[in-house]
This record gives sequence, structure tokens and C-alpha cells, in this order.
Amino acid sequence: MSRGSCSVGGMTTGPDSALADHLPGEIAAAILSGRCTDPFAVLGPHRIGGARWVVAFDPGAAAMAALVGGETVALSPMPDAPGLFAGPVPGDGPYRLRGTAADGASWETEDAYRFGPVLGEIDEYLIGEGTHHALWHALGAHVIDHEGSRGTHVAVWAPNARRVSVVGDFNGWDGRRHVMRKRGATGVWEIFLPGLGEGTVYKYEILGPEGQHLPLKADPVGFGSQHPPQTASVVRDITGYGWRDAGWMVTRAAANARTAPISIYEVQLGSWRRKDGGRPISYREAAEELVGYAAEMGFTHLELLPVSEYPFDGSWGYQPIGLYAPTIRFGPPHEFRDFVDAAHSAGLGVILDWVPGHFPTDAHGLGRFDGTALYEHADPKEGFHRDWNTLIYNYGRREVKNYLIANALYWLEEYHIDGLRVDAVASMLYRDYSRAPGDWVPNIHGGNENLEAIAFLQEMNVAAYGAHPGIMTVAEESTSFPKVSAPVDAGGLGFGFKWNMGWMNDTLRYMAEDPVYRRYHHDKVTFGLHYAFSENFVLPISHDEVVHGKGSMYTRMPGDHAAKLANLRAYYGFMWGHPGKKLLFMGQEFGQQAEWNHDAQIGWHHLADPGHAGLQRLVRDLNTLYRGLPALHVKDCEADGFQWLQGGDADQSVIAWIRRGGPGDTPVVMVTNFTPVERKGYRLGLPHAGPWREILNTDAALYGGGNRGNMGEVAARDGASHGQPAHAEIYLPPLTTLFLAPGD
Repeated sequence: MSRGSCSVGGMTTGPDSALADHLPGEIAAAILSGRCTDPFAVLGPHRIGGARWVVAFDPGAAAMAALVGGETVALSPMPDAPGLFAGPVPGDGPYRLRGTAADGASWETEDAYRFGPVLGEIDEYLIGEGTHHALWHALGAHVIDHEGSRGTHVAVWAPNARRVSVVGDFNGWDGRRHVMRKRGATGVWEIFLPGLGEGTVYKYEILGPEGQHLPLKADPVGFGSQHPPQTASVVRDITGYGWRDAGWMVTRAAANARTAPISIYEVQLGSWRRKDGGRPISYREAAEELVGYAAEMGFTHLELLPVSEYPFDGSWGYQPIGLYAPTIRFGPPHEFRDFVDAAHSAGLGVILDWVPGHFPTDAHGLGRFDGTALYEHADPKEGFHRDWNTLIYNYGRREVKNYLIANALYWLEEYHIDGLRVDAVASMLYRDYSRAPGDWVPNIHGGNENLEAIAFLQEMNVAAYGAHPGIMTVAEESTSFPKVSAPVDAGGLGFGFKWNMGWMNDTLRYMAEDPVYRRYHHDKVTFGLHYAFSENFVLPISHDEVVHGKGSMYTRMPGDHAAKLANLRAYYGFMWGHPGKKLLFMGQEFGQQAEWNHDAQIGWHHLADPGHAGLQRLVRDLNTLYRGLPALHVKDCEADGFQWLQGGDADQSVIAWIRRGGPGDTPVVMVTNFTPVERKGYRLGLPHAGPWREILNTDAALYGGGNRGNMGEVAARDGASHGQPAHAEIYLPPLTTLFLAPGD
């Protein structure tokens, strides 16, 4: 075999000549220069001339000895090879190494090269096949017991590398010290590092296919990272957490169902609340304060902007590098579990924003990981997002698809996450997304669909729902791509829900109009019902609507302070009465005035203003109403749960509709006046005669309104109107949504 790669044949001659054969000058030189690609063939224990010899390399040692059975056995320095030692060591059992520096300082270690492989044939087979859905059990850094010693097993996929080493403080960041073992054709490299455990800082030093040194790389499957701007991975033992959420886990399927009331509070942890002069809240503080607040506000789910480790604060997590590491900004992994566990104890589901669509070009990340375009496409027409200066995963490569699908399953399994909201799905579905003609590569049929990405999303959803049936997946998909939330076996992408971006854009444009002109844009609040049941929709007023100069929900409303709040109250009433699950970004529930700034906490000071505090109470009560009345949620995704009463009154900017649930559920009628003009004696058709209670009025004084309405009840009498057998003459306060339900 090639001695240049440190591979050697068997020795049958005497000890001295056999050692010379085992460790000729060129192999010693390869070890000293860090060019040895198969160190296990040379270092560690070997049978030479019928005896066990140990070959050790430590460039900081002037002398080296093996400790075995209470005996200290000196190893001889190899000529012209400083730091390289060898010698016979009696017995066949474990031994330790003692190194001594030129100044007399000494240290003891176990020899990493005396340990056999950890990964088995099944791991190799599944990794090679691209079907290892528990990939994080094989790759990454794991604190384990192996062959009688406690340490950390490290494994990484780098098929085109000439050599891969683990480096860190434990070896002086010297890539010659812990060169890994390559596992056949899988492209996986592994090594067991005895004595290392929780908190060890490490990276990979890789020689590319031409022998070139690459930038030090973080672990693609690392469970922890250093605090940014430092970029190394950190060994985290993620085993042994004592979950207390068994009750939630067996019932959450009902909370995530398309028939359930789902009201989501979207949060960026770093700016929800700041502590101690400006530091972000921790996972454990959020477990108490954020969880308590969201539960009190009546939300059913928390959705977190990405918590996978990311290098740049200003990306908000949407340019992740450590897909398997909860960001250390708010605490270590077990403390993130404390947060999820607390949410479940409070009856809240936890959704994570998940970013499989692209990754940043930072040198320590996945880009050209082993010196080749490994995770990304080589052709920038397929592999580079010009909008975001990021790289695009090669979904057609089985190992890359496996990496991403396993990551989805990792969060669901290891952290009991209840849902994944997949970011920027449209950018994945189309090869020409945000690209000029000639700047994209058609698919095999000549079309613009990214067939490989479509297959990946389908397989991810099948795997996620198959392994964890109670979860939900949600697509942020901004086009009319068909069947996003249809099952895969029905030709869909397999998501549970889809964000309704069209509804969001149309209705926010409508609300930005001066009310005097809204009559000319009436279709923007009614058109969404033409397609409202084509997907399982979430109505999202997300972080994207309060950044990049768009202002806040408050500033997007017309008029003075009182009018802005009245518009928001009417809009939120309309939104909670509209078919579809609900989502608000933090601060929107009380009408934060400034655009969101990730470097500061949201504007809690606004709650000193009665108008802002009233808006907050309204959102709480809307959530309570939405959760308590089946008619408002059971058929969010079913056409027979909705009926227009008045959709065409553009001149008065009034709309009215009925929501219905299952058999026996009380119907609810909503009516919204989108002008600052009161409407007296407004004729409204109702399903039957008799009293109808005003169960919520967004103009109530409790919410900061003018306390105008129908004295809590309207009387419907026989006489057809708006397709209903009865009607009532009601009072519509200005800029108000009313909710009516049959009286007792």
C-alpha cells in the first residue's frame, strides 16, 4: 500500500527492522507535516516482530513513556522526527501516555490511536444510502463510554477530503495531533477522543482533495457552539434530559389539528425582553416570563425565529450555520429544553422557524466544506442566492437531503418541538426564483420547477409526520404553487398549513388607505375568500411586516393616534373572525409604534398608554373567544364554515359574514365597519329571529374605544335579508368589528 498515505503492510522480520519498515522516513515526515492520511495504520499499538509496540506523536514532548500495569515504560524518540516516539509496551491491555516537555513539565493522556471504530456497518450503510434519519446519532460529537474509557466520539462527512483532523485547545489547535479514521466509501471520518467531554471546544482542520489547507470548519452536526463572534463548535451532551411533558405529548395532535384553534405568537427571543442593562432574555427566563405572558394572552402556540446557531445577529437566525445547535445566545441545549418543557406545561405548543433553503458563505460553515461544492451546487446559477448572498443546498444529493431531513427530525425528537415553519419555500420550489433570464438552469423537462427540492420537501413531511404524527409543518410560500398543504399521496407537498401571504398583502394595503378611499379597494378585503379554502391557511402578520422601512402595524394605519388604534382594533377583529389560523409578531398585540429593532426589546413602555393597553386586552379577548367558540375555528379550512352576509357594500366599506362549526355548534356573525363613520340602523340578515348578543365589540371602552354599540344585544325579527330568514337593524360604531351570537 502507499506509504505516502501512511498505509503499511504486515511486518515479519525482527523488531528493529520491522519498526523501520513500519515507520520509514517518508511516513514519519508525513506525520510531522500533517500529511498522513491514515494515522491508525502507524500510530497507536501494533504487533511488530511478535511484540506490542506503541508509536506516539506529541510535538510538545521531549520524552514519552507508556504507563501500563503500574509500570512506566520509556518510549524512544525517533531519529530526525521530533515529537515521534516508539517502543515495546508489555501486555495487551489499556495504557496511558506520559509526555514530558523540555522544561520538565509533564502530562498524562490516553492514546486516541489505541481505540477501535465506533460507527458500525448499519451506520455506514444508511449514511451511504442517504436514509439515516437518525443521522445525529452517528455524526457530530457524542460523550460516550468506549472500550473502557469515557470520552467524546467525533464523526463528520467529508468524502473528498485528503485528511480530516479534530483540533481545539486540547491539542493546541494542531491538525497533526488527532487525524481521524476514514470509514470506507461513505466519506465519513471518525475518532474517539478519550478524556474529553462536555464543554470541549473544537473544529475540523481539513486538507482538500489537492492537499490544500481549508479554513477551520465548525461541525455540521455539532450540538453546541461558542458565543458569536467566536465560531468553534462545543461538545454538548444532550442525553439524559428529564422531560415532564408526557401529558402534552400524547394530546398535542388535537392542539395542532386543522380543526383546532391555533393562535400563534411569533417571537424573536433576543428582542422580546432585555435584562440587566440590555442583555437578551435567557431560555430559562423565557420559560417563566414569555411562556407566562403568551398563556395569559390566550395564544395557543409560540413560534420562535430560528434558534439554530447563526453567526450574525442581524440575520435574525435566517442564515444559520449550526443547524443542530440551539444558539448559545440564550443558554445551553438543556436550558432550551427547559423552555419547551415549560411551554408544554402551560398548554402552549412550540414552533421553530426552520431554514433548509440556503446557508451563509462564512468560512467556518458548510461552503466548500471538504474543498469541493459538497452541500451546495457548484454552478452559481443553481447554488447561489444573489438576493441574500447565500448558498443553496444540492437537494439532489442523497447525503445532503438526508442531512436536512434528519435535522427536521432532530428538533422534533430531541427537543419535543411541536412544529416547523419552513422559511422561504418559494425560493426552493423555483429554479428561476429572483433570477434573470439566462441566470438559471432548467430542470430535466426544461421547466422552472426545482424537482429535487420538491421531492425533498415531500420526503421531509412524510418523515416528520410519520415519526411524530402529532406535529405540524407550515410553509411560508408566497406563490400559488398548488397543493402545498395537501398530502403527498394526493400529489401535494405534504405540509400541514401554509401562510396566506396573499391575504396578508391585500388586507394590509387596504388598511393603509385613508378610509375615504377604501370604497375603491373593497376587493382587497373580500378577494381572499375566493381561495381561502384551497389550502390550510395561517393568516400571518409576521416580523417581515414590521422591518426594512415598512414601519409598524401602528404606523401603517391612517389617521391620528386614536384613529390608528381604532383601525388596528377593527382589523384584528376582522382577522380573528376570518377563516384561517392566526399569527401575530411580538409587539403587534399592543400596537408597538416603532419598527421592530432586533437590538432592543419591544416597546413595553407603550402599555402606559390606555389605548395600547386596551389593544392588548382586545387581542387577549379575541384569543379567548376564538378558542372558546367552535364556529370560529373548527372549519377554518372548510368552505361550509363560512357564508357571506354582506360582501359587496363597498360604498360604506362594510362587510359581514357568518362562521359555523359542526352540528350543534352556535353560529357567530361578524360585521366590520372600515370607516370612521357610524352606521345607524344598518340592516343585517341573521340566521333566525330572536335576541343576538354582542359578544365582542372592538369599540368597547375596555379596549380604548368610544364604548358605542348595541347595549349588548340586538333583536332580530322575521323578514328575509342577505339570504337569511331574519334581520335586525343594528348600530355599527365607526372603525369597529362586532361579534354576534344567538342569545339565551
